[in-house]
Amino acid sequence: MPFAVALSGLNAASSDLSVTANNIANANTTGFKGSRAEFADVFAVGAQDIGNGVSISNVSQQFSQGGVDFTDRGMDLAISGEGFFTMRDRGVVTYSRAGAFGVDRDGFVVNAQNQRLQIFPVASNGTFNTGTLSDLQLATVDSPPQATTKAEFGVNLPANAAVPPVPVFDPTNASSYNHSTAVTIYDSLGATHTATAYFVKTATPNQWEARYYIDGTAVGGANQMTYSNLGVLTVPVGGTIALPAYTPATGAAPITLTTDVLSSTQYGSTFGVNQLNQDGFASGRLSNIDVDSTGVIFARFTNGRSNPLGQVALSNFANTQGLRQLGNTSWGDTFTSGDAVRGSPGTGSLGLIQSGALESSNVDLTQQLVNMITAQRNFQANAQMISTADQVTQTIINIR
Repeated sequence: MPFAVALSGLNAASSDLSVTANNIANANTTGFKGSRAEFADVFAVGAQDIGNGVSISNVSQQFSQGGVDFTDRGMDLAISGEGFFTMRDRGVVTYSRAGAFGVDRDGFVVNAQNQRLQIFPVASNGTFNTGTLSDLQLATVDSPPQATTKAEFGVNLPANAAVPPVPVFDPTNASSYNHSTAVTIYDSLGATHTATAYFVKTATPNQWEARYYIDGTAVGGANQMTYSNLGVLTVPVGGTIALPAYTPATGAAPITLTTDVLSSTQYGSTFGVNQLNQDGFASGRLSNIDVDSTGVIFARFTNGRSNPLGQVALSNFANTQGLRQLGNTSWGDTFTSGDAVRGSPGTGSLGLIQSGALESSNVDLTQQLVNMITAQRNFQANAQMISTADQVTQTIINIR
């Protein structure tokens, strides 16, 4: 009887050492979650009520948060809090905490096992469809250009300005106007053009004329601008001036420009440009991918535009210890774990996303080394028990 009991102790201690060895071996594995051997006594009810040894009742996974190591690589993602990345591997959905992602030849974001990261796609109203999963694929086409439709000229026109000495306006003669400024605008093909505004003081107090040219061609005639005795614009009402269409030589669609001078003023004695804005832009190439804390993935282009590609889909489970380990730091759901509860980062019990970082293993090496010593002592003690039982048996055999 002591042999069987001690043998069960040897087996349990050996299994404990195996669990500890696996934890130590994966101390540097990204997203790894350590395990713990749990023991239960074996007890057979009998006349003497003596136990029958020990068994491994469970090897439970420990899903505590691992440390976050910053990498400064945009495609590295870490989850701060609960949840798992949702991955798809040829139709099979798996879950992982390892966020070292890259891009395959087709532009899909994948991990080292070529599993594709799942996201919530962008809906038509600009939100995200959290009821559907899709593969994250990076944009491979240029961001299209947008023609300028509105330009803002926020200038200060000097209150003490005199009427120009040359009465007939000529953009090539600086004596026929008081001041000018220019802004770069774009046509429908993304080509640049220069829109110039000329300001001419009239003989009427607090009144100016604004003339606009695109690439040296007049667009419309004189546009009256009137200010109050406090220097605030009163005409045109609303501060906008709609200009006739200008057809560029690039073959693009006509540019229909509206200028906004509502922020212009007539103060002091110095001309100044406070704002020059326009709403067009050229085409752009993909330059970077950014992920914010709520998991929204933005494609940033060289023209300064950023387009959302989707939102990282996180999954959580009622019983994470019931997940089935698949290797390569991934898990599969089981009946014991319950169904996956999916949502956006930062909602419900789900954690936030840290871009440019990876979650390290949650293994505490110091604790594992102590466990190793403890398991070793248990193994030695059970081995000594077998040796002692052998001596007792040998003593009985040697009785004459």
